[in-house]
Amino acid sequence: MLKKICYYVTMSLIMLVCITNNIVAAPAGVKVSLTGKVTDEIDGNPLIGVTITIPSLSVGTTTNIDGEYKIEDLPQKQLTLQVSYLGHQTIIKKVDLSKVKELNFVMKESNATLNEVVVTGLTGQSLMKDSPTPISVVTSNQLKETSSSNLIDAIAHQPGISQITTGGGISKPVIRGLGYNRIVTVNDGIRQEGQQWGDEHGIEIDAQSINNVEILKGPASLMYGSDAMAGVVIFHGDPVPANGQLKASAATEYQTNNGLFDYTLDFAGNKKGLVWNLRGSQKMAHAYKNKIDGYVAGSQMREAGLNGMLGLNRDWGYSHLNLSYYHLTPSMIEGEGEGSSTYAKALPFQQIHHYKAVWNNSLYIGDGILKAILGFQQNRRQEFEESAEEPGLDFRLNTLNYSLNYSLENANEWKINTGVGGMYQRSENLGDEYLIPSYALFDIGAFATTSKQFGKWNVSGGLRFDHRHLHSFALEDRFEKFSRSCNALSGSIGAVYDITPDMHFRLNLARGFRAPNLSELASNGEHEGTFRYELGDHQLKPEYSWQVDAGWDYSSSNVSFQIALFANYIDNYIFNSRLADVLTEELPTYQFTQGNARLLGGEASIDIHPVEALHFLNSFTYVNAQQMDQPAESKYLPMTPAPRWNSEIKYDIIRDGKTFNNLFVKLGLECNLKQDHYYAANETETETPSYTLLNLSAGTDILHKGRKWCSLYIIGDNLTNRAYQNHLSRLKYLGENESTGRMGVYNMGRNITFKVTIPIL
Repeated sequence: MLKKICYYVTMSLIMLVCITNNIVAAPAGVKVSLTGKVTDEIDGNPLIGVTITIPSLSVGTTTNIDGEYKIEDLPQKQLTLQVSYLGHQTIIKKVDLSKVKELNFVMKESNATLNEVVVTGLTGQSLMKDSPTPISVVTSNQLKETSSSNLIDAIAHQPGISQITTGGGISKPVIRGLGYNRIVTVNDGIRQEGQQWGDEHGIEIDAQSINNVEILKGPASLMYGSDAMAGVVIFHGDPVPANGQLKASAATEYQTNNGLFDYTLDFAGNKKGLVWNLRGSQKMAHAYKNKIDGYVAGSQMREAGLNGMLGLNRDWGYSHLNLSYYHLTPSMIEGEGEGSSTYAKALPFQQIHHYKAVWNNSLYIGDGILKAILGFQQNRRQEFEESAEEPGLDFRLNTLNYSLNYSLENANEWKINTGVGGMYQRSENLGDEYLIPSYALFDIGAFATTSKQFGKWNVSGGLRFDHRHLHSFALEDRFEKFSRSCNALSGSIGAVYDITPDMHFRLNLARGFRAPNLSELASNGEHEGTFRYELGDHQLKPEYSWQVDAGWDYSSSNVSFQIALFANYIDNYIFNSRLADVLTEELPTYQFTQGNARLLGGEASIDIHPVEALHFLNSFTYVNAQQMDQPAESKYLPMTPAPRWNSEIKYDIIRDGKTFNNLFVKLGLECNLKQDHYYAANETETETPSYTLLNLSAGTDILHKGRKWCSLYIIGDNLTNRAYQNHLSRLKYLGENESTGRMGVYNMGRNITFKVTIPIL
């Protein structure tokens, strides 16, 4: 196995080095520049701060006080530009730089028309409107306008998206009722690996380093292999500044409920194609509070992040080296004792260190783009229970990621994307307590996708083959040695039909798969923070799914709506179930088991825009998740989100002002309906009543002499201080709280957030 790993990795490196050397050593082509001006359609005035990006080059710039922009050192090829500005419709434009050197844009004020964006998609880089499966994009402005305690919390209110929470510091994404290892998270171009199998394990990414988020809803095994059965969450960083630009900014926020305070400093630049970005962030929060529990003991946390990028941007493409370090110290909530407003950590607590290095390359080869990525990441997770110096559980996970793919934009009007990628992992137990054994994992997959426009039809699809080998090491009498191998073929085929230029119908059929993780196969120990003893099963089979997606969307000057429906059938669905009247080491015992499952549901949203400055947005999310051929108490799958209705009224008070710009006020309601479809066997879950939260926010940019001086946001969440428990909150099942006499711990009460962002350069 080691020889095979070395062979694949070595061949990938040799190919990458040879291609890079050839490109760099080749005679320099004629470099071109693109300049232009961006104006407002209504009054013709120049727009300041408009963002112009070239996604394939990961480069971007903003317009100056005269509305002008310039991007240098570009290849003489056809490229796609994305022009975006708050309160205006995004413009997507293909430009042949061998013919065009100047390009002006006139931007329309945003109406209810759905904004178009460039996304990674299921077949490589494409327009969102051409995707047969639903994709949500959370923009930089949406992230800034949202109050959150962690990165997943910031995106969890999107239609079809939920979160499994453990207090304020730890959240895990859920897409259409599926979570854990059924979702792949991608950052810096590689899948984030940090023991995401655990209930109390979050995503080790600095939220301040993220510019926007792309969420693929539905099986994405085609592009990302095993673990992408439910979808993919892709975190994108800031684009590289244009040549000659320096950028620096500072931001901070404060939250009243848990005293959360954070700050971030960022410095980026581009000098003749030598590009860099350096960011440092810190965050701290004391225990959060609600009117039932008061301060919740063990909900405090500290977080720090350091991210750096150094690279080259040339007319042949780019080569970037990304280095990052993330440190999180969350205390662990046990539902006992009284919390306080101290920021000091308290036993028990976790200590997470995540180190990552990624070499990301995008090279123009012929008429296509070759992307080559090599990454290494180490996740060190320690749990301190009795002592703050000696950890009990202590995991060290090393992961080597590799990816090589070639995308051809126009092969006789076909778009083709093919590649190979995978990872090697080695996990070790370094503590004196154990939950899972040490293991080694090797994963490799090859795929090919294609898409083509046939009149009003845009058809896309592809196939992928994966091989995964897992070897578990023996440890005393607790874990025995075993090996598992899995081969799988997955794929999808779908189409988008343009009924009219403003109305589209989407249909997709996808085959997904997921290999069981080591926790499901071999757990044997107390899972600290979950208050249970977990047992795995060596005989668990891989999960396989068939999913059908259908969608319909329409947009006009006054209204837009989207409907996305799905039916997902999963063979061998794996879940954790409580054993009846079984205690191990005085803890309830849970066993991983599996059965066939069926999930039905979808999302619907409508945006009514009666006047230019007013938006009335409503969305509804629903999932019905059942285990087939089971009695009533075990009929429904555990950890299924409740139906949710979000309603929001946003009024833009000032657009394109001289002092106050993009001044808005927003009123929102979040209504989670009663969840009475729960896994009741052996009291694994209980019913969750409905609740409604009232939110209010406002924000603005403040300008001085045509330059943005700062951005301010005030965000009020749960203004009525409603006491509630979300169905996916793990704190709901902590047992009876002796001080309150109630079951479990409640979610956060009223919280007011203040945010300030200051561009320095």
